[in-house]
Amino acid sequence: MGPLAQIKVIELAGIGPGPFCGMMLADLGADVIRIERPAADRAPDPPKDPLLRNRRSVTLDLRNASAVEALKRLVERSDILFEGFRPGVAERLGVGPEECLARNSRLVYGRITGWGQTGPLARAAGHDVNYIALSGALHLIGSSAGKPVAPLNLLGDFGAGGMMLAFGLLAAYIEAGRSGKGQVVDVSMVDGVVAMLGMFFGQRAEGQFHDRTGENFLGGAAPWYDSYLTSDGKYVAVGALEPQFFALLLEKMGLDVQRWAPLGFPATDENTRRKWPALRTALAGAFASRTREEWRQVLEGTDACFAPVLSLAEAARHPHNVSRCTFIDVDGVEQNAPVPRFSRTSADAVRPPRHAGADTQAAFLEAGLTEREIDSLRGAGAFG
Repeated sequence: MGPLAQIKVIELAGIGPGPFCGMMLADLGADVIRIERPAADRAPDPPKDPLLRNRRSVTLDLRNASAVEALKRLVERSDILFEGFRPGVAERLGVGPEECLARNSRLVYGRITGWGQTGPLARAAGHDVNYIALSGALHLIGSSAGKPVAPLNLLGDFGAGGMMLAFGLLAAYIEAGRSGKGQVVDVSMVDGVVAMLGMFFGQRAEGQFHDRTGENFLGGAAPWYDSYLTSDGKYVAVGALEPQFFALLLEKMGLDVQRWAPLGFPATDENTRRKWPALRTALAGAFASRTREEWRQVLEGTDACFAPVLSLAEAARHPHNVSRCTFIDVDGVEQNAPVPRFSRTSADAVRPPRHAGADTQAAFLEAGLTEREIDSLRGAGAFG
C-alpha cells in the first residue's frame, strides 16, 4: 500500500491538470473516486489514458438535484475533493466549497484553473500555452533567432497545475489533521509557473539574466548547455555547467581545453558571450563528426553531463530506464511508472482505467446508502 492509503479523494472529472493530480494521488495509494459525466459511460471500452488509472469511477449528472445530493453523501466520508471548472460553475451546480464544507467541515476543497479564482481574466477560457505566456515563461523558451516555443503542456498543465494542486491538497490535508478544519485550495497555473521561475528572479537581480527569447544560458544561449546534431541526423544534449565538467567534455571530445574552458560557466559576461559563437561552431563540428551512438559510447556515464536525445520509444529501451522500470506496461499500454519511489510504503501494482460508472453502485453502498436509496437515485436520473 502506498503512503497515501486511507485518504479518500473525490475528483470531479476534467482534463489536463486535474486527471494528472488524480493519477499522482491514486498512484501513491489514495482511494480516488472520479465523478464522470453520464455521457462517458457510453464509450464501448474503458479509456487507455494513464492519467485515469488507479481510480474508481462513478457517473453522476450534476445538473440533477438528486445527483448533487448523492455527491454530498460521498463528501461526508471524504478527505479531499477537487475540481477544474471555471470559477462559479461548481457553485451553480450546488457543489461549491460552501455547500461541501457544510457537509464535512474537515474537507479540503481544491480548485485548479489557469487564471485563478479571482482577477480580470478569471472567467476567460484558456489553455496551457496562454497561462505560461502570461507568466513570462514562454517568452524565455525558444531560439533567439525564432519565436517562443511551447514546451508541450508539461509546464502549465502538469508542473504548475496538477503537481501544484497535489502539493496544495496534501499540505491542507496535513493542516486539517492538526486544526480539525478544512479549507479551499486555489491553484492557478499562472501562479504556479511564476513560482517555478523563482531562480530566474535571483539571476535577474544579480545581473545574469537576459529578458529575451533564447538569450539565457539555460535557455539555449550558452554552447555548453544545448543540443547538437550528430552525423546520423540525431541529437545529443550537453549540460556541462560546472567548470570541471565542461573541461572533461572538451577533453573527451578532443577539443582544446586551454582555449575553450575559460568560456564556460560562470563566465557569462558580455565579453565572454561574444566568443560563444566560435565555441558553438567547434562543438557542433565535433558532434557532427560521429553518430549519436558513437558519442554515447564516449560520453555517457561520465561527468561530461551528456545524454542522447531520445524519442519516447527509444527512452523506454534505454538501459538506465529499463533497470529502474521507469516505463511500465499496463494492459498493453506503455506508460509512466508511479513516482516518487518509497523504501517502505511502495505503491501497489498499477490498475488500468475503469469503464466510466463501473463503481457507482459499490461507491454509494460504501458511503452508507442502501440499495433502495441507490435504486431511487437511479430512477431519478442521478446517474444519467
